[in-house]
Amino acid sequence: MGILIFIICLAASVIGGICGIGGGVIIKPVLDAMNIMSVSAISFLSGLTVLSMSVISVFRQRKAHLVELRTGSLLAAGAVVGGIVGNALFQAVKAAAGQDDLVGMVQAIVLALVTLMTLIYSVFLRQRIPSYQVKNPVACAAIGGIMGILSSFLGIGGGPINLAVLYFAFSMDTKKAAANSLYIIMFSQIASFLTSCVKGTIPEFPWAYLLLMVPAGVLGGILGSKVNKKISAATTDKLFAGLLCLIIAICIYNACRFAG
Repeated sequence: MGILIFIICLAASVIGGICGIGGGVIIKPVLDAMNIMSVSAISFLSGLTVLSMSVISVFRQRKAHLVELRTGSLLAAGAVVGGIVGNALFQAVKAAAGQDDLVGMVQAIVLALVTLMTLIYSVFLRQRIPSYQVKNPVACAAIGGIMGILSSFLGIGGGPINLAVLYFAFSMDTKKAAANSLYIIMFSQIASFLTSCVKGTIPEFPWAYLLLMVPAGVLGGILGSKVNKKISAATTDKLFAGLLCLIIAICIYNACRFAG
């Protein structure tokens, strides 16, 4: 089982590094489907894996100057606050639900809907509707906050949400959106992790899985950043669209499983 988890996290982190989706959007629903840990433990470990991947990816891509520091930093600042709020929201839903299966069902449904909307926009609407160049600092921080809340609550790091927002609100191309998405993910996951530490809400989890998942995230970040430099934006877009379809299918399966 450990080897399979490592392979899943490695593959997800490589793809996440290429597309800028973080990898958690793959890790979280796939491990939920495998039913090997609690929903809370999977969310926490997925977040740590994404954090390790994003730190490595941002560090390795710094020389490419793809990150728009002003816009990216404002979004990241908002994502930090959003990450804290999203973590608190997750704990509130967990306490109100009283059981992990109900929380998992809510996460799966929300993620499926968000991913479907992202797929529709990315494939069918992106080239047909105008994009914008948001400059207002308050608006940038607010957008980052919304992204941080969703990514932290869902335990996915950022996923397709970031890319769709960066395409639409900031007119970024595929490569630049991927780099800025990872930059935002890094800060939102740091905030979410520190919040869990400070509030003492770290769930119980098998330490062996942590020692497999985080190194997989690091290695995936290294490999993903290398591949990202070699493939075209068009290829990245196709990989992204195919991935969204797979995520939706897994989320639907998870929602049905948790409901049943």
